[in-house]
Amino acid sequence: MKSDGSATRPDQKEFVRQAIESGRLRREQDAVEEALSLWEERDRTRAEILAAVDEAEASLARGEGRLITQESMRKLAGEVKRRGRARLADEQQTPR
Repeated sequence: MKSDGSATRPDQKEFVRQAIESGRLRREQDAVEEALSLWEERDRTRAEILAAVDEAEASLARGEGRLITQESMRKLAGEVKRRGRARLADEQQTPR
């Protein structure tokens, strides 16, 4: 915090002032509340991502992972194409 008790830089103060002048904000406190809301949202998202990573790592540790290689991707692509072609053929043979 600065010695005058303000935690904002001059360019930030100007940004808030312009938002108030334009009617986007009514008061400086609105800017603080919006910033805190965005911070909280970002922190929740970060926590969700970290939890998903932890779950993925645990899944791998349990041996539930799948090794991804160029060959496995080629096989997957071939299977997707085969199923897609079979589905298309079925749709073309079924009367509408």
